[in-house]
Amino acid sequence: MKYSVYLLLLAALHAAPIVIKNATVLTVTKGTFVGSVVIRDGKIVEMGEKVTEPAGAEIIDASGKYLMPGIIDCHSHIASDAINEGSVSVSSMVGIEDTINPDDIAIYRALAGGVTTANVLHGSANSIGGKTVVMKMRWGKDSRDMIFEGAKPGIKFALGENPKRAGNPGGQRINANAVLRYPATRMGVEDVIREAFNDAKIYQAQWKEYNEKTARGEQLLAPRRDLKLDALVEVLEGKRFVHAHCYRQDEILMLLRVADDYGFKIRTLQHVLEGYKVAKEIAEHGAGASTFSDWWSYKVEAFDAIPYNAAIMVRKGVLVSLNSDSAELMRHLNDEAAKTMKYGGLSETEALSLITINPAKQLDIDKRVGSIEVGKDADLVIFDEHPLSNYAKVEKVFVDGQAYFDRNKDLADRAQREAEKAKLLEKEKEREKRPAPGANPRRPTV
Repeated sequence: MKYSVYLLLLAALHAAPIVIKNATVLTVTKGTFVGSVVIRDGKIVEMGEKVTEPAGAEIIDASGKYLMPGIIDCHSHIASDAINEGSVSVSSMVGIEDTINPDDIAIYRALAGGVTTANVLHGSANSIGGKTVVMKMRWGKDSRDMIFEGAKPGIKFALGENPKRAGNPGGQRINANAVLRYPATRMGVEDVIREAFNDAKIYQAQWKEYNEKTARGEQLLAPRRDLKLDALVEVLEGKRFVHAHCYRQDEILMLLRVADDYGFKIRTLQHVLEGYKVAKEIAEHGAGASTFSDWWSYKVEAFDAIPYNAAIMVRKGVLVSLNSDSAELMRHLNDEAAKTMKYGGLSETEALSLITINPAKQLDIDKRVGSIEVGKDADLVIFDEHPLSNYAKVEKVFVDGQAYFDRNKDLADRAQREAEKAKLLEKEKEREKRPAPGANPRRPTV
C-alpha cells in the first residue's frame, strides 16, 4: 500500500463515527427509505429506518433532506492540462496520471455539485490517445492521493473529426503551424488503430516467447521495451479499459468490429450521440455508453443527436451513463439525469443510476461506490431537495466518510477569504512600487 493512501486510511480510522439521520435515503440499488446511515472508518456500516448510534458519533440531522451516493462522472478533463498530443496519432505511451493538478479549483466546484469520482481522460486528437485515470475528489490532498486506488487503468481512443483534422490541410488543427500527420480521413483512423494493434500483437508474441524461454532456463536478451505498445498489450489482455470518443453510427460499428477482430472489448463508447441507431449492436458487443443528455448540432458530427439517446439505449439493454466533458456541466449532472425522465420516460431510479451505479460499473468500481450499501465507501451527498429537481442544492459532500464540502461553511468563510484576498492584492501593489532587487533607484530611466 502506498504510504500516502495509508495515511488517509489512518486518518479515517481515528475519526469519530458519523450518523446521518432522518434523511430520505436514495440508495439507487436498494430502494428508498426515510432513516439513517452510519459511517465508520470511511465506510457505510449500517443503514435503515432505525440504526444503532455509536457512542461519541457526530450526528447530522438531515430531516426533510435527501441523501444519495456521490455522483460519478465517466468523462472529465479537470485537474489536467495540454491533454492533446498533436504530433502523433498514437500516443498510448503518455498518461494523465503523470500530470494531475490537485490545485485545480474545478475539483472543489465538482464537489459543490455532488461529484465525488471522475474518470479523467486524455484528449480526442489521437486515434489512440493517452492513458486515463480514475480520481476521487479529495480536495486539499496531493496528486497521488487523488487517484482512486485499485481502479483498473484505461486508455482513450477517438474517432471521427477530432483525430483526422490534424492531418487535414483544411481542418481546424490544434496547432496551426503543426506539420500535417496521417490520418486525414475517417478511413485512416481505422487503419491507424489496426496497425497499432498489429504491432502490439507482434510485440506481445516476442515477450511471450522470451518469458517462456527464460522460464526454461535459457539466457536471452529481453526484447526492447516499448511504452507505447505496453499499454496496447494490456488492452489485448483485458488489463486496461478502452474509452472511445465517437459520434456516428458507422464509426461506432467500425470500432466494435475492430475490437472483435483483435479479441478485446470496448469498455465505454464516449459521447456516442448516434448510439440510439445501433444500440442493439452496442449491447451485443458488451460496451457501455457514456453520453450527453441533450447536446447536439454543435458540429456536423452531432447533427443527428437526439435527447432520447440515453433512454433508448437503456431500453435496448446498454449500460448507460451521463458524462460532462466540461468542468461547468460537471457541477449539475443531477439536472442532466433528470432530463431523461422527460426525454424517454426513465424512472427516478433509472435517472439517478445514470450518474451513480452505472458509471461505477463502467469503471469497474461498483463494489466500492455508486450506491448506498453497507460495506461501500462513504461517498455521499446531502441535497436540500430531491436531487432530480432543478431547485436542489448540495449541502454536504463526503468522500471516504470525510466532509470535503459544506455549503454553510463555504458561505460563512467567504467574507474572510475576500478580506485575505484584498490584503494579498494590496501587498502585491506595494511590492510593485518598490525597485527591483539590485536596481539603482537614483539612476535615471529613459
